[in-house]
Amino acid sequence: MRYVGNNAFRTTSAEKRELERLASYDYEKIRKAGEVHRQVRRYVQSYVKPGLKMTDICQRLERKTHELVAANGLEAGWGFPTGCSLNWVAAHYTPNYGDETVLQYDDVCKLDFGVQVGGRIVDCAFTIAFNERYDPLIEATQAGTNTGVKMAGIDARFSEIGAAIQETIESYEIELNGKTFPIKPVRNLNGHSIGPYQIHGGKSVPITKNQESTIMEEGEFYAIETFASNGKAYVVEDLECSHYMKIYDAPHVPLRVKSSKALLHAIEQNFGTLAFCRRWLDDLGQTRHLMALKNLVDNDIVQPYPPLCDAKGSRD
Repeated sequence: MRYVGNNAFRTTSAEKRELERLASYDYEKIRKAGEVHRQVRRYVQSYVKPGLKMTDICQRLERKTHELVAANGLEAGWGFPTGCSLNWVAAHYTPNYGDETVLQYDDVCKLDFGVQVGGRIVDCAFTIAFNERYDPLIEATQAGTNTGVKMAGIDARFSEIGAAIQETIESYEIELNGKTFPIKPVRNLNGHSIGPYQIHGGKSVPITKNQESTIMEEGEFYAIETFASNGKAYVVEDLECSHYMKIYDAPHVPLRVKSSKALLHAIEQNFGTLAFCRRWLDDLGQTRHLMALKNLVDNDIVQPYPPLCDAKGSRD
């Protein structure tokens, strides 16, 4: 986007052009990851249909991601596990092995997956719903996201972004079974900044009105994430956990349990500080990882991210 107003000098400033040139290496990585993500999204939309197991949907997506990004260890590959949260589960659900959940015609599925190149992570999601009655919910989320992207920029205030997204989402309503429901943004979910090999970079982008005085700064990367709901619009952690991530600045902790040491080594070698899921541990041969994983969590080395759930029966 072009610089305008008080920032127009950036277009002609030699110093700013040089800074832009120095950042071009990162831009190339993020553009490659973004193009892979775009192609995988198109591919997934071509085959997802009711009756497929959630495990099969995720694994097919993940294989295509690895193929297109030319997976190379921590240099290029998955940015985080494939979220395929259904209905009132807003985020952080991917099936563990043994989960036989099948996608239904009346489901609302949020497919959220990441691609990383050189540690630069593209975090992007889209919603799948086969029943047209859920279209207003999807439209509200799309409009909210577009509003957030439009409001983003250097010196943009989070308070203003959150207020604009909330106003956009709340302008929609949905009719279900003859009853009209207001559509609201989930007030305790946010977008976030993204750092190299760090999906949550430390700053949160609200999607509701607030008193946040923080601003966006030059050189930062953000995921603008909006969540529209016809339920309570407030999520809590629930259900079986599948998402985990090594804490970015975790101190060295001497581990006494041999299996925990082995698991931590596998995590560091294959994922570093990128998020991972239990299926991926199984695929690496770490098939008896549950107790070792719990030990790493108890020692504040690994952080669990359980599914985030709204009121049962609602749609997010």
